[in-house]
Amino acid sequence: MSLHKGSVLALAMAAGLAAPQYAHAQWQYRSSEGEIIQPRGPHSVARVWNDLLLDSIRKDFARPTVHARNLFHTSVAMWDAWAAYDDIADTYRNHEKLTAPDIEAARHEAISYAMYRILVHRFQNSPGAEIVLPQYDQQMADFGYDINNTSIVGDSPSALGNRIAENIIAWGLVDNSNEQDGYKNIHYKPSNQALLPNFAGNPNLTRKNRWQPLALEFYVDQSGNLLPSGSPEFLSPEWGMVDAFALRNEDRNVYTDPYGNDYWVFHDPGEPPRLGQAGDEDYKRGFAMVSIWSSHLDPSTGVMIDASPNAIGNASLVDPADWEQFYDFIEGGDNSAGYDMNPVTGADYPEQIVPLGDYGRILAEFWADGPDSETPPGHWFTLLNYVSDHPEFVKRIHGEGPIVGDLEFDVKAYLSMGGTMHDAAVSAWGVKGWYDYIRPISALRGMADRGQCSDPDGPSYHPEGIPLVPGYIEVITAESSAPGERHAHLFFNVGEIAVNAWRGPDFIVDPDTDVAGTGWILAGRWWPYQRPSFVTPPFAGYVSGHSTFSRAAAEMMTLLTGSPYFPAGLGEFVCPQNEFLVFEDGPSVDVTLQWPSYRDASDQCSLSRIWGGIHPAADDLPGRFMGLDIGADGFWEAKRYMDGRVTCPGDINVDGELTNTDFTAWVGAFQSGSMIADVNNDRMVTATDFTAWLDAYNKGCD
Repeated sequence: MSLHKGSVLALAMAAGLAAPQYAHAQWQYRSSEGEIIQPRGPHSVARVWNDLLLDSIRKDFARPTVHARNLFHTSVAMWDAWAAYDDIADTYRNHEKLTAPDIEAARHEAISYAMYRILVHRFQNSPGAEIVLPQYDQQMADFGYDINNTSIVGDSPSALGNRIAENIIAWGLVDNSNEQDGYKNIHYKPSNQALLPNFAGNPNLTRKNRWQPLALEFYVDQSGNLLPSGSPEFLSPEWGMVDAFALRNEDRNVYTDPYGNDYWVFHDPGEPPRLGQAGDEDYKRGFAMVSIWSSHLDPSTGVMIDASPNAIGNASLVDPADWEQFYDFIEGGDNSAGYDMNPVTGADYPEQIVPLGDYGRILAEFWADGPDSETPPGHWFTLLNYVSDHPEFVKRIHGEGPIVGDLEFDVKAYLSMGGTMHDAAVSAWGVKGWYDYIRPISALRGMADRGQCSDPDGPSYHPEGIPLVPGYIEVITAESSAPGERHAHLFFNVGEIAVNAWRGPDFIVDPDTDVAGTGWILAGRWWPYQRPSFVTPPFAGYVSGHSTFSRAAAEMMTLLTGSPYFPAGLGEFVCPQNEFLVFEDGPSVDVTLQWPSYRDASDQCSLSRIWGGIHPAADDLPGRFMGLDIGADGFWEAKRYMDGRVTCPGDINVDGELTNTDFTAWVGAFQSGSMIADVNNDRMVTATDFTAWLDAYNKGCD
């Protein structure tokens, strides 16, 4: 079966794809001694339902914002069901405290009823509904619960679960997401006519700094769902107004468009570089770098790298204004220092010498939406679950205090991750909607249509053209296109721009055997490393959602676990030779993605979007810096609910009482700089928190 873009058969095949299923790829667990070990189990009821949710996301439309919200709302539901039976923890939406003869059994039942009702409501119109709805029914039957028990009356766990679901569903209809109308946009309109990527150039780009939709005969999202219109609208440009978790008014700027419509922007990174305006040079070079990195995506070039933590990881972020100090403009990658040894075990990391072309292609596919297209926020839930399943992982919240059981860890981890991922979506898409920034395929083709900007005395000069980089971006001349020369096959295009890049889907007839490779192509036909029925995500580039989600998740997991490192100092995902890649053959050798720290995984995710042709550097680094704040705020906000410090902020030692011992605990937290001492909840630990603690002590608990 073909993925050639001119083939109706190919498009039908692509439309028939569900989420990519990498049957032979797998997460890998390694002990501190370096031996491969099996994950632990069985799983808690919260994990069972979270796995069902992730599978439902894979079978739904690829909507990162919507699914970040689904992950958050279901995490809240499970948390409220658990916290209802805890003497100290604060509930989030459904404020009830109950008791039962068997607390764990009651929690199991309440969580199941709440999750069942919410999942049925949220996925009843999903393209995968015929598959996932019976799975929910079967899971309830396996647990011995009656799905026809819809009562919300009384103190039974089932009634509590049904009430929680009712509360969450009602909230979802008034949280500014426009769920009741299928999450449709209310006022946003694109500034450019659609790009037709199957045709060379970009004649429809009139607003050269603004987002441009795509027009395809068929559009297949990253979950494999066919959208016959072929031109999906911008996903969630008004999402900045959706009810968030830990975001606050002081994090927010409110902008108004010329038509009087407000856009809320949290953690505002400011303007991106604009062609012909402030940041002109960064615009040109940033998008040029995307094209240059595309030239790496061919395993036959002979370029080999060490893909182990010896050489990759331990990068240091730089100010976005200094972005060229962070990335290797020509060779690819970042300023990774690597690791001299495993930071957890002290052992050496074995080398992993692989083709750069395989490494770049794998990153582009693995991080696109997750191993099975559970979207980026869902991907980080799979990473969280991977860590939780590691036999050497010790389940202490924030790395402190007693070891907690699987259910307690899961509901606390999910509240933290769910809130963080949702806030990342609200923040990143608030930025995307307001700044409405262009994607690489539009920018590169648009600049190339104008010409080159590097040599005013040379051919095809235009001040808003693409910068020339010898060996990567060149003007086609009579000499360069002469027989036997590098542009010989482009001799009809003298005066146009050629790029040395991934050659695109025209060179893939059978994805099971073909590799497009890299070579000189017309810049007007440059293509991201994506399949022809997808091309690029249907929303603006700035800022990168992947960078925001991933850095926020990495910071949250560092705080949640009390360590920046994966268990045993290594997270691994195995990508077998000729089995992992979906829309072309590969990789050419076995490759294992490896990360000592959560931040290393986050950094790799961000780089993948440049290799994949989806983002320039201008989208990446600002998203990472946004994620730093969002992840920390998300964890500490969740911790307040875990500790009962929403209703009792003075209970520093979390014993359910306000006594002098809490003052001693506050002093200790203050001296160590712990955010536990942040009694006034302003996200700073200062002397004003002492006054706040005294006020809380005198007031007592709500």
